[in-house]
Amino acid sequence: MLDRIAVSEDVPMPEAPRPLAAPGAAVACEGVVLAYGARTVLRDLSFAVRPGERAAVLGPNGGGKTTLFRALTGELQPVAGRVVAPARCGVVPQTERSRLDFPVSALDVALMGAVSRLPWWRRPGRAERARARAALERVGLGAQVEETFGDLSGGQRQRVLLARALVQDAGVLLLDEPFSGLDTRSAELVMGLLDDLADEGRAILVATHDVDQARAWDLVLCVNGVQVAFGPPERTLTLPTLERTYGGAIVELPGSGHGVLPPHHHDH
Repeated sequence: MLDRIAVSEDVPMPEAPRPLAAPGAAVACEGVVLAYGARTVLRDLSFAVRPGERAAVLGPNGGGKTTLFRALTGELQPVAGRVVAPARCGVVPQTERSRLDFPVSALDVALMGAVSRLPWWRRPGRAERARARAALERVGLGAQVEETFGDLSGGQRQRVLLARALVQDAGVLLLDEPFSGLDTRSAELVMGLLDDLADEGRAILVATHDVDQARAWDLVLCVNGVQVAFGPPERTLTLPTLERTYGGAIVELPGSGHGVLPPHHHDH
């Protein structure tokens, strides 16, 4: 059930919400413009992701991927247009941005996902701790529940953050570069888990720079200050679209039909 509709005060509110271009969407934008003060960051956003779909949000650093996620969580209100999303989204940030100096365990971090589901006056109890332990088991960290979060490897910390999102039990998951710095085993575990979560009916949006990885998802949203393209990867990930997304900095591999990005686009 979509229970948050954010509309800018500058846009007149219709008497009844007009239907989405894609009825039944788990998350959607219609003509959305996002800005910080007078600086417009992202415009012309119109897309919809249904339950069970996996969408890659592809674009360069500073292109608006993080800003879009802030709008979907309600942290940033649109200047124009309409954002439709659940009141609670599960968010998995980059593990590099996580604080590592707090003496908290993997279980403590996963348990933080229960906070948004509880009344302000209630502390997580036995049921929430059991849910957090089950989430850590699901991401392959059942044996590390008591280990200090900062002592875990980068891949393990990323999986703990995913477990925290699972404890939230949100219908929409937003992941910011979840495969950055992961070893092969962790990447495979995360990819398999995301596939399972999509099969359960969750909508998943993954911010990424990785064009080849984006080809494996159901949908691709290309952004660079403006929505460049949206649709299935076979229709979206064309060389002209990638050139518009990355400012023309695409190198076509001779005889391959594929384009690659210069190394600086992969910096995080």
